[in-house]
Amino acid sequence: MAESDALPNPPPLAALIAGGAIALFLDFDGTLVEIAPAPDAIDVPVDLGRALEILDQKIGNRAALVSGRSLEDIARYLGKVEIARAGSHGAACQWADGRWLGAEPKGLSDAVVAQLQGFATDCGLDYEVKTHGGALHFRSNPGLAEPALTFAREIAASEGLTVKTGKCVVELVQPGADKGSAVHAFMAQEPFAGAIPWFIGDDLTDEDGFAACHALGGSSVLVGHRPGSLAQYSLPGVSSVREWLGL
Repeated sequence: MAESDALPNPPPLAALIAGGAIALFLDFDGTLVEIAPAPDAIDVPVDLGRALEILDQKIGNRAALVSGRSLEDIARYLGKVEIARAGSHGAACQWADGRWLGAEPKGLSDAVVAQLQGFATDCGLDYEVKTHGGALHFRSNPGLAEPALTFAREIAASEGLTVKTGKCVVELVQPGADKGSAVHAFMAQEPFAGAIPWFIGDDLTDEDGFAACHALGGSSVLVGHRPGSLAQYSLPGVSSVREWLGL
């Protein structure tokens, strides 16, 4: 694919629904809410959770949030939203009623958390505590991107973990945690099974979700502009995503 800004807009959602069963996998930051200088500084519309539940009902309960945030953190902003959801980049998946999809995953060891927190304190980075991972945010100091990535890779190599990178963030998670695995997990079971999956996201970590949807005969929508994306369609920003979804 060439430049992401050459991608066409996706077909209207109503047309997709009229064409048959679809599933929607939605990133959170940068897709449903604007990215903020710090993870806890996002501005979330008070009715977003309810709007997502209505969207979910409209497509046969086949909508899922797939976020790098933990499930607990998502609940801080959306409340007890009753749609399927995957947190920590797919490490933790739950159905709308709170049942786990698969086994409840384990988090990072206390020793790894201490190392990440210490590095963040020493370098003036923001450390985000996650139930099933830990993230170093360098949006306030982009010059620390390479040191943060190097540090995370060293820990990952010694502890058998996986490094995730995104917009001004580097993160450690357990192996096998990615948004593509979350898509496959949901799509293997009812009511998702047999539907055409669509993934909407803005960041590098969403590319795994794009690839999974393509492998299952579905499609993908990039939010914003980024060269080299696997996405087949694009929308310019958060407001256009909400408009397309009817939120």
